[in-house]
Amino acid sequence: MTHDLGALIGPDGYASWEELTARVARTTLGRWVADGSLLRLQRGIYCLPAAAQDWRLRLEAAVRSTGGVASHRSALALWKLLPPGGPVHVTVDHSRSGRGPAGVVLHRTRELRESVRRVDGLPVSCVERAVVDAWGSPGGVPRAELRGAAIEAVRNRLCRPHQLVDEVQRRPCLPGRRALLELVALLADGCRSELEIWGCLNVLRGPGMPRFTLQHPVVVRGRRFILDAACEEVKLAVETDGAAYHGSKQQRERDIGRDALVAAIGWQTLRFGFRRLTAAAEECRREILAVHTERRRLFGLDGGR
Repeated sequence: MTHDLGALIGPDGYASWEELTARVARTTLGRWVADGSLLRLQRGIYCLPAAAQDWRLRLEAAVRSTGGVASHRSALALWKLLPPGGPVHVTVDHSRSGRGPAGVVLHRTRELRESVRRVDGLPVSCVERAVVDAWGSPGGVPRAELRGAAIEAVRNRLCRPHQLVDEVQRRPCLPGRRALLELVALLADGCRSELEIWGCLNVLRGPGMPRFTLQHPVVVRGRRFILDAACEEVKLAVETDGAAYHGSKQQRERDIGRDALVAAIGWQTLRFGFRRLTAAAEECRREILAVHTERRRLFGLDGGR
């Protein structure tokens, strides 16, 4: 009897030993594995050879075979905060063995279920836990990419800075703990990109600088805008323009239009691009201070700081 292996495996791309042996003899299944027609993907899980390199399929099979949840860098990939790839990471209950099959990294915890969410039908660690887990066990992911994942998670409102802090506080021995807390503090202050972090640390918080509030909202004619940094006492805004977002002609025109609108309610906007901000921080500070001083005079604030 000829079997359609694709039909036997089904639309998920994999099937369990129990599902397969309910339809074919164990000896037949053993023969297919021996001759390479089927591959043993995980313990008790089988797939067609062509599907074995599919990262999502391998993750789904690992979650199913272990009863765990996608975690660490795999969870960040499901949340679209990192690209998929590499070994899959799954967290299981502490009572289970920590040894995983080839291509699967198993982690154990006593708090498995309290942080579980679902993404595309798969159980997955919540964003804040996935960020902190991956920070402590990066699995080959560069620290810069993990910083980017944390920033993106907060910017897209997948989690809040205080939730990241709560997760970090649970891990007194977390590798890189201080660096992560410093990053989260900047996110809590309102930074939403690496460029804004650079500008905040090296320009806005430089010696003698006035106080700026990050991510300051203003409303003009019913439209709401968020200023990167704002000194409200003199209505001075500072915008940090990354090339990826502000480099196009269309975006520059939108920026000009926005600056004109906020100017209509008294705000002056200074814009600094990536190259100037990072290569000439002191020059940027001098320009901001000079404009701030003139704005104080304009507002009749005695010319002092």
